[in-house]
Amino acid sequence: MTSTVVPLIIHGVDFAPSDVLSESPGTIFRPNPENKANRNVYAVGATEALCTQAIESCAVAFTTWSNSKPFERRRLFNRLAQLMRDEREHIQTLIQQEISCSALWAEINVLDSIAIAEDIVATVTSGVLAGIAPIIRAPDAQAIVFKEPYGVILAIAPWNAPLILGLRAVAAAVAAGNTAVLKGSKLCPRTHHLIAKLFQQAGFPPGVLNFIQHSPENASTCFEAMISHKAVRKCNFTGSTVVGRHVAQRAAFYLKPVTMELGGKNFAIVLEDADLANAAHQVLAGALLNSGQICMSTDIVLVARSVEQRFRELLHQKLPNGVQQVTTLINAKSASKIDTLVANAKDGGAATRTVESASHASPTIIDGITSTMDFWSQESFGPLLGLRAFDDEKEAVSLANESPYGLSGAIFSRNHMRALKLAKTLHTGAVHVNSSTVHDEVSLPHGGRKYSGWGRFGSTFGFDEFLQTKTVILHP
Repeated sequence: MTSTVVPLIIHGVDFAPSDVLSESPGTIFRPNPENKANRNVYAVGATEALCTQAIESCAVAFTTWSNSKPFERRRLFNRLAQLMRDEREHIQTLIQQEISCSALWAEINVLDSIAIAEDIVATVTSGVLAGIAPIIRAPDAQAIVFKEPYGVILAIAPWNAPLILGLRAVAAAVAAGNTAVLKGSKLCPRTHHLIAKLFQQAGFPPGVLNFIQHSPENASTCFEAMISHKAVRKCNFTGSTVVGRHVAQRAAFYLKPVTMELGGKNFAIVLEDADLANAAHQVLAGALLNSGQICMSTDIVLVARSVEQRFRELLHQKLPNGVQQVTTLINAKSASKIDTLVANAKDGGAATRTVESASHASPTIIDGITSTMDFWSQESFGPLLGLRAFDDEKEAVSLANESPYGLSGAIFSRNHMRALKLAKTLHTGAVHVNSSTVHDEVSLPHGGRKYSGWGRFGSTFGFDEFLQTKTVILHP
């Protein structure tokens, strides 16, 4: 069977050795060999020298790209959106194969990515790049505040929503006039490579977006080579809190800002006046979509004690219907973590309800979860849902806010004003009323608080992350 080799892309040129099997370890690696679809897939792993080459290519491209007109950038992003529409079926199939997800999740990836590009098209010429001319105290003087791009952006994206998060990592940065290196995930190199290839096909100049990947053993040296390079002016990272902490530490050492979306431990609060059937449906959808492998996945549902029994019955009734969204987890290590979390909860006195599936880990409700159990505070990234009753709103808010994470939350109530008042007390980046915690819109800011990171992606908020101000004062 013919092998597939995923190359690097540096200054518009694919980089891959002629004989992948003869290369030394680290230069060529196997992406997620547990996935049968990757049996004959090889990925070219970058060296420190190639990482440096990719950064310097971006630095050269920045000198002209930063001076390009927003109208030209709009034209190119419009072309990018059209290419994704044209290649929709191919891209969806690729994502399904590479991360073993459902057809629905692959479709969401493509449609949301098209929406990201379309929002860039709508936003880039809307004035988001324009400065201001404030009034100042100095007589006969005029101040002008310009918005300018940073330079080269290091963009690091994860595997679980490969097209959405890969494109999000670079789209606003490039549209704002920066150039970027997309560091792809070792678990989805073909999808992340495709993003850079689509930029090429759309007509973006060489070096505006370069693509690199590396083997696991070269992760530290490659990252250090890039974050330390003087041309890299900012980094954005989406991934685990553990890795994010390391990224933040190294970036801080070199005094470089970072936009970060990290892990989540997302609570849903079901009040006694909620539509319980809708709440059960939305909570399970948020817990099980993509097998719970989403940063916004619903982890724990807090339910008013007066409706606890009825809500539990509805969850149990609807749980079998959610199995279709539970596919094979990304690897055996993830499945082992799920098993460990469930066992720990059982040892702590929780009851469990499981529906068998073809996945490494079956959908499970952990009933009676407490703060002493590991699942209470650890991100599972699997099809688990914890259930706990509360006596009043104050207790529910306290339980949710004691989490070190703060990405997404949900409130279920028929009283919108009550829900809005409660939403303001939650320490999360987003709150969804009468809907799932898994919901993001390209026109809204997206990001977390506390251990879930800082900074925002999305529309004008995302543009601002990749722009800096320069003040010029004119005197007679």
